[in-house]
Amino acid sequence: MEFYGYERPDGSVGVRNHLLVLAPIDCSFEPAKRIATQVEGAVAITQHHGCGLDWMVAHNLIGIASNPNVAAVLIVGLGCETLNADIIEEGLKPTGKRVERVIIQGEGGTIRAIEKGVRLLREMAEEVSEQRREPFPLSRLTIAVECGGSDATSGIAANPAVGVAADLLIDEGGAVIISEPQEMIGAESHLCRRAVNREVAEAIREMIQRQVRRLEAMGVKSRYMSRGNIEGGLTTIEEKSLGAVRKGGTKTIMGVLRNDWSGLDKPNAGGLWIQDGTGWDIGSVTHMVAAGAQVVVFTTGRGSTVGHAIAPVIKVTGNPETYRRMGNDIDINAGTIIEGVESIREVGKRIFNLIIQVASGRKTKAELLGYREFAIFKRDRAAERLLGFC
Repeated sequence: MEFYGYERPDGSVGVRNHLLVLAPIDCSFEPAKRIATQVEGAVAITQHHGCGLDWMVAHNLIGIASNPNVAAVLIVGLGCETLNADIIEEGLKPTGKRVERVIIQGEGGTIRAIEKGVRLLREMAEEVSEQRREPFPLSRLTIAVECGGSDATSGIAANPAVGVAADLLIDEGGAVIISEPQEMIGAESHLCRRAVNREVAEAIREMIQRQVRRLEAMGVKSRYMSRGNIEGGLTTIEEKSLGAVRKGGTKTIMGVLRNDWSGLDKPNAGGLWIQDGTGWDIGSVTHMVAAGAQVVVFTTGRGSTVGHAIAPVIKVTGNPETYRRMGNDIDINAGTIIEGVESIREVGKRIFNLIIQVASGRKTKAELLGYREFAIFKRDRAAERLLGFC
């Protein structure tokens, strides 16, 4: 089976052809946004953790800009930040894609910087417009699976159906990334049994236990569930976690992807991979996309409107009532499983087919609505040191 994408200089394949306007710090984000709004196909991003050099933040910014959905990058810096254009540009060298920069202080202010930025971005747009989609095997595709606003239908309908789609992609040689360690608390034994070897099993157990200790250190019960989860009919953290991990399918877990100050790992082969990330939906999606996912499949029982700046987000609900209320935001109604109209496998095949179509250019509901959420999560290094994790 094939999808149609854009091959990049490093051999990766994008499913979108975005021009990325990257402000390394939020001080230069407003000019970056103004540049991006003047060129079709451009999107601006930044991070909100200050101008100091935090390598976890830097790795994820570089990862996002390296994602094959990005055709070219314009860095818009202020000029006095420590997390600067040099660091981003150096990190992007292995991709071989075009990278330009505009430094506001060096240009003499925002008006000149915006003028130069628009000129450079239009040049990039001309080059990118010449690229055409080509067929590629599904082994060149990586998807991220995420859940948010879960309810009782998520673990019995939407997540298992997405798991079927994940298995089908892995059977074709593709890769699947699942994150949210706090959504795995209570499911450790199940996940460890699926590990490819003892080393990976131990890495899974350690990752989840670190998350338990973080929650306890914050005074939050490790068995915590959100108000929306409880109102949606979930009763225990074990029920939530065992339902959440089903969106990763049933295949062997190949490894735990590092995501910290020492580096941001990417899958080096097909199969199912766990990322050591966050339970915050938008940050979790961003970090999996930074690890190379070109498409996101997002399940939601209560209803979510989330999209992403550079990756198409396919939203799936297992709640038929949610789909009736929010069909303009949700791509797949897996509530047909609850209603007895379709089987889990039938819906899973529908999701798999939609993944291929979206990878080949079909727009998701979030894309059609123009939703481009983006956020980078970082851990508190002082807290991690006190807990003995670094």
